[in-house]
Amino acid sequence: MNYPTPHIDAKPSDFAKTVLMPGDPLRSKFIAENFLTDAVLVNNVRGVQGYTGTYKGKKVSVMASGMGMPSMGIYSYELFNFFEVENIIRIGSCGALSRDVKIRDIIIGMGACTNSDFASQYKINGSFAPVCDYKLLCEAVRQCERIGACWHVGNLVSTDTFYSADSSLNDSYANMGVLGAEMEAAALYMTAAYSKKHALAVCTVSDHIITGETTSAAQRETSFTQMMEVALETAAAIEK
Repeated sequence: MNYPTPHIDAKPSDFAKTVLMPGDPLRSKFIAENFLTDAVLVNNVRGVQGYTGTYKGKKVSVMASGMGMPSMGIYSYELFNFFEVENIIRIGSCGALSRDVKIRDIIIGMGACTNSDFASQYKINGSFAPVCDYKLLCEAVRQCERIGACWHVGNLVSTDTFYSADSSLNDSYANMGVLGAEMEAAALYMTAAYSKKHALAVCTVSDHIITGETTSAAQRETSFTQMMEVALETAAAIEK
């Protein structure tokens, strides 16, 4: 028996097959309290809150990942491999790297570049290109169109360095057409690939790295509701 784990004090039946995964535990709590029916706290180890309830009659879970690829790697691996979760949809914030993207737009990560060494564990003779699940991607785009969200599909970059000593890093990725920078998607996509499961990152632009526009911590926690709705509708649509 692989549960409870050091990080998740629950059993497989406590989780839905699809888990929404914000980085912030308070965003997890906000979604549970404002979108889910009969939400129950199923994990609170280290304050990383996980809830399960229903959305439009479908069982859905939401649990935080914490910040960064190592943290995402732990929680997504355990959910996929020990708790019988099939789909993880990251719902987080990102910084825009393109002038075509505006504050509060939604970026759906078709792929996720990274400056991390996370992929070295897989002993691949070359580089690995982390990509999302196509079915989840198509459904999320459909939901964006349905609610009239401003959305973009493209590459994200998952960086290990929020405060980078190399100030040219963002310019280099922007020159390659990367739309936004965040810190978790690549680890999620790689873990899903290794686990033979399904993953998608849906991010709201919280700040613009080119123009300097930004949002507050409180706004990031509670006001990115279009992204939450897109992820919840996607989860409900794929739930059998």
